[in-house]
Amino acid sequence: MAASMLPKHTCNIISFLILFLFALAIADHKSDYSHAFSKYISPSSLGLKREKLSHLHFYLHDITSGKNATAFRVAEAPSTNHSSSLFGATVMMDDPLTIKPDVNSKIVGRAQGIYAFASQSDFSLLMVLNFVFTEGKYNGSTLSVLGRNHIISKIREMPIVGGSCVFRFSRGYAQARTYDNSALHTIVEYNVYVFHY
Repeated sequence: MAASMLPKHTCNIISFLILFLFALAIADHKSDYSHAFSKYISPSSLGLKREKLSHLHFYLHDITSGKNATAFRVAEAPSTNHSSSLFGATVMMDDPLTIKPDVNSKIVGRAQGIYAFASQSDFSLLMVLNFVFTEGKYNGSTLSVLGRNHIISKIREMPIVGGSCVFRFSRGYAQARTYDNSALHTIVEYNVYVFHY
């Protein structure tokens, strides 16, 4: 009787092994698809070398009126003009970045993007912008800012979330300090600290 059970037991083992090998083949086949979509690569394969920390210092000029205006309100909420914090006002900007506080000093880039009054209770902006550099070794490179700017604070800090060209894989922060403020022209001093390759 034991001899007649052996072939059935052996048959079950063989069936299990066949199913197991089939499942492995399918799993291996599916893993080939995932490698076609993404794979791990060495940073050196992209020419990335040692990471460094850079400090950039410049002045942003936000000019909201006149023939040389660089910032324009493009949207607002129905209640914006009745809001004590201008909640809902959205401004598109293409502001010059200069090496000194004087708007006529050397331009090193532009701040291009949007800021929106995002708080119903105080003057806080949502900043979504790129610092586009046009001078020196950073010419053609950008840094991207996405964060909160509580404009009545003496110094505000916003994250650098990325960049391009020289600033690929960058991360860091930007500190903003209002240097001068009038109804038509605001000058903001920026100190930017960024890790990049």
